[in-house]
Amino acid sequence: MAEKQRSKPANITIIHPDLGIGGAERLIIDVALALQNTGHTVTIYTSHRDKSHCFEEARDGTLDVRVRGDKYFPASIGGRFVVLLAILRQVCLAFELLGEAASAGRDNGAEDEEADEVFIVDQVPACVPILKLLGPRFYKSSGRQRILFYCHFPDQLLARRGGGSLARLVKGVYRYPFDWFEGWAMGGSDRVVANSVFTRGVVGGVFGGERLGVVRVVYPCVDTARKGDVGEVEGGDGEVWEGKRILLSVNRFERKKDLGLAIRAFHGLGVEKRRGVRLVVAGGYDPRITENVQYHKELDALATSLGLQTATSKTVPSALSIPDSIDVLFLPSVPSAFRDALLAKSSLLLYTPVNEHFGIVPIEAMRAGIPVLASNTGGPLETIVEGETGWLRDATDVPAWTAVIEKVLYGMSAEEIKKMSVAAKERVEAKFSLRAMGEKLEEEIGGMLSSERREFNGAQQILLLLGVLGMGFAVFVALVLAWVRSV
Repeated sequence: MAEKQRSKPANITIIHPDLGIGGAERLIIDVALALQNTGHTVTIYTSHRDKSHCFEEARDGTLDVRVRGDKYFPASIGGRFVVLLAILRQVCLAFELLGEAASAGRDNGAEDEEADEVFIVDQVPACVPILKLLGPRFYKSSGRQRILFYCHFPDQLLARRGGGSLARLVKGVYRYPFDWFEGWAMGGSDRVVANSVFTRGVVGGVFGGERLGVVRVVYPCVDTARKGDVGEVEGGDGEVWEGKRILLSVNRFERKKDLGLAIRAFHGLGVEKRRGVRLVVAGGYDPRITENVQYHKELDALATSLGLQTATSKTVPSALSIPDSIDVLFLPSVPSAFRDALLAKSSLLLYTPVNEHFGIVPIEAMRAGIPVLASNTGGPLETIVEGETGWLRDATDVPAWTAVIEKVLYGMSAEEIKKMSVAAKERVEAKFSLRAMGEKLEEEIGGMLSSERREFNGAQQILLLLGVLGMGFAVFVALVLAWVRSV
């Protein structure tokens, strides 16, 4: 039997582990904005937010962001136990959230007694069984409660399992309960959506269709109303590097993003065709993360070994004042306004990751009317139209990437470039705008609320989960104590 129709916007609670700067964080911010724009009351709960290292909307009051579950466990110990600690932190967050909900219900009385409550969870599903089983007891509203899980990519496929055979065995044993838990916890959701058709296929292969039900696709988006302008940037008067043509790469400083491909393809142009051209490598960089620091050094060394002059700027004024002789400029954690200004100035975006689950940066470039050169794998296959909004090339074929760069810089007329720019903007508005995402989310939330809650017989299993977590925590403490004694 179908349930009652919605009479008013729902209360939306979004749960995300860390509101840093990255594609997943940008997506969650955009989900919140899209739903807030359609009249819902939106609150974001997170276990970590550094106001100096997050998107503007997460710190300037545009969105209601609350940090919970961060008091009892660190995010990692020496860079290890990240998964276990993420689960423990989110469990704490969930109980703090439920406690606040119960308190708010007592304070408000019957004021909002028919409001529907919708939880949107991504990345870590640890809170899903808790909200599913305990939510009705803590929320005093007579409205419906539903949980939507937004899957960027199965975490178990992101975990690194390299090394020798013994190391892989140990990691496999360590990861097994977490891999099982991921699928089980996601199964408590009333609906699961994925960020691309590519990701949906992977999710079905990993977890199977029966456990999660029909997985639908909700594409990430960009705000097409927001425009980049160098005048908005502190220290940014006038043109960005007047007289320079810019090739731009935007990604986190992680080895899997293969930013070296952009450097090698740029080098392939040769000295004469690089004259008056600059490659800018910008993106997420956290000095707390060892890989970010090491990979930046590796990229700088690669460029230098190829005879390219490099510089690194950590502020906008220093970036704008670098000498004309610099071929490759690294911009760690570039501010959003300056990134948009760079996109508006760039001739081409180089998007190098292989099998990227979706990839929001190509959409941001197309919003600015900039063509994209990307790997012919994963999400870009769904976002870029070959020859119309950009190009798709094999990431192992560096000369093919260089050929596209050369074509954009020297082989296309102004009319051809303008035609591609218009096509890119139209595609983003139709499929990847804030409006388009808001409409799709409304459809999914409406369908979820008008259907019965999915069954989740997890009472006994959640006791097992708590037991596993307790054992895991005991092992974790023992390992930490052993490590402390050894130093």
